[in-house]
Amino acid sequence: MTIQEYMAARREYFNQKLKDFLPHPDSCPHKLLEAMEYSLYAGGKRLRPILLFAAAETCGGTPDAALPYAVALEMVHTYSLVHDDLPAMDDDDLRRGKPSNHKVFGEAMAILAGDALLTHAFTVTAKGRQEEPQLRLAAVAELAKAAGPAGMVAGQAMDIEEGKKEASLVNDIHRCKTGALIKAAVRIGAIVAGASTRVIHGLTQYADSLGLAYQIADDILDATGTVDQIGKNPGSDAKKGKDTFVTVHGLEGARIMLAAETARAIRALHNLEGDYTLLAELAQYLAGRGE
Repeated sequence: MTIQEYMAARREYFNQKLKDFLPHPDSCPHKLLEAMEYSLYAGGKRLRPILLFAAAETCGGTPDAALPYAVALEMVHTYSLVHDDLPAMDDDDLRRGKPSNHKVFGEAMAILAGDALLTHAFTVTAKGRQEEPQLRLAAVAELAKAAGPAGMVAGQAMDIEEGKKEASLVNDIHRCKTGALIKAAVRIGAIVAGASTRVIHGLTQYADSLGLAYQIADDILDATGTVDQIGKNPGSDAKKGKDTFVTVHGLEGARIMLAAETARAIRALHNLEGDYTLLAELAQYLAGRGE
């Protein structure tokens, strides 16, 4: 199975099972559930669930056991997109090739839909499918840390601050804003598969570099891609005067950084015993987006 075939298979499996984890229609206002589903079903690469599956399977786990954690992670990611698109934040009218949530349901309902996705994610994680409660608890802690004031929210807070940002701050922003959930995907996958502390540490190093590489590739695509490629209006960051890896380092400099971070991620895998080909191929595939 090629890496593209693996990703397509896990994406299809995830999309087929996703509805099983949403609130029951009788327990949630119809319009709220509709707004949640609108963004959750909008498509996307499902990268974070796929990374979680890949880490779990690499460490001896199964997709079925990893599924609730993958769903919860995607709910947190989707909530962040809904809120990021709001006029008070990044102010984007297009997401995954469709009108942003607030353009369809209004700002108030979009805020509530994001809130609902975030909080429901922890219900999904806490229930899990792991017999060992300590693993479920560890997964909850990982997700909370990645989503909160030391993770994704921290990155967003730094990103919206006014003023010119130095290269080191751009790194810090995206290690939190993008990298935190990518790192959580890999760590949670390994944790729920029962991986050793040494393996989790090595995979954390891999995920740190992978998360940065992914954002660099995103910045390159924002500067060079099309709506069909990126699912939103290209060049939006530059139009808003936002500092990105491209604006700070230039297009060629960003591509050099992308190659370096990808190589660093793969080297972290080489320091571990076992077969980590799947995760290495994922890193190489994702780097190809920005080449």
